[in-house]
Amino acid sequence: MTDADVGGDGDGDAGIEPHAGSPVSLTAEDRPDQPPVSPELEDLYRGFEKALLVPLWTRIGDLMPPHPRSKAQPHRWEWRTLLELAGRSGDLVPVGRGGERRAIALANPSLAGRPYATPTLWAAIQYLMPGENAPEHRHTQNAFRFVVEGEGVWTVVERDPVPMRRGDFLPQAGLNWHAHHNAADEPMAWIDGLDIPFQYDVEAQFFDFGREELSEEEHGTPGRSRSERLWGHPGLAPVSQLRPESGSGAGPGPGSGGTPLLRYPWAATDAALTDQLELERAGHPGTVEPGHALVRYTDPTTGQDVLPTIRAQFHRVRSGTETAPRRETGSSVYQVFDGSGRVTVGDFSWSVQRGDLFVVPSWAPLSIRSEASPSDSDSGALDLFQFGDAPILTKLNLFRSHVGLSGNHTEETYE
Repeated sequence: MTDADVGGDGDGDAGIEPHAGSPVSLTAEDRPDQPPVSPELEDLYRGFEKALLVPLWTRIGDLMPPHPRSKAQPHRWEWRTLLELAGRSGDLVPVGRGGERRAIALANPSLAGRPYATPTLWAAIQYLMPGENAPEHRHTQNAFRFVVEGEGVWTVVERDPVPMRRGDFLPQAGLNWHAHHNAADEPMAWIDGLDIPFQYDVEAQFFDFGREELSEEEHGTPGRSRSERLWGHPGLAPVSQLRPESGSGAGPGPGSGGTPLLRYPWAATDAALTDQLELERAGHPGTVEPGHALVRYTDPTTGQDVLPTIRAQFHRVRSGTETAPRRETGSSVYQVFDGSGRVTVGDFSWSVQRGDLFVVPSWAPLSIRSEASPSDSDSGALDLFQFGDAPILTKLNLFRSHVGLSGNHTEETYE
């Protein structure tokens, strides 16, 4: 490549003008932490630009800050607005090949209009009309569905029909074939969560189209899926499905790598949260802090997170309780399942109610005040579903958390 190819004249007299044609742009600055400005330094910087080099001393504050500085910002989406727009989409936008799903993604206001809730997490409301089928496909992205209201849709994972009802959590590891069908007379909406931004940015994603039609058996509406009949018994693993070499269970299909249990029903989640708060009232340990019950969805074969890249949890905050401010590396998306309250994330604060979603960026302090009552919550508490990218950071030894106001030091609590 010649000097002309990159926009220079090759005579070394470019002086202090930035090098045309280079994406690198450097400015000599008169600051205590920078070298003295001189014509020689300016000329050195033009040489760096031409050679596509960036000296660390000009970027260290951006590349190595004292604590995480997320590109995302805290934000809340009101469920009633999402549901109204999704319903209008149901009248106008068909489900089929091309679009594949009637899914409408949350776009964080600080991420330049990309369909990302956070730099690593994708969240969307999906809407299926009565009698509709969402066609079969698979992808490397790990995914889940969480139902905040309604029933009547079955997701079909590796030809196993799985019911979806209010409060159910339905994880699905990457590369498992899946489709959906609505057997009800009413539309149904739920939220989808995937690691699309993470896989997109590390350039590791794959996608395959599946069959055009589901079989008659797959259009069935069983009360429990085959996966739940095998794996949905606490503390009891089906020996026929264990892998002899490791003792771990096989996933639901060829894309195993996450939990083989495809549905975590609401009744079990509700009972676990209720028991924690009742133990606390009786003076026994059980909650993560006073008035704050927390459960994590886990893989029954390992006891670890349900998906390799996504952690899912459920919080119940007793009415009148305010949680201590908490910071974590990595980001999370929350959805209010029941009740009402006030949420503070960094400098942002909102009143929330059933269905509302909000984002907590990396290292932003989160505190939650429950204002729930029997009139707006079946449990009388503020119930929230949470998913985040903690498994990625944990595997890389980058997960940190802190409880308290300063956030200057890390303190591992409930990881």
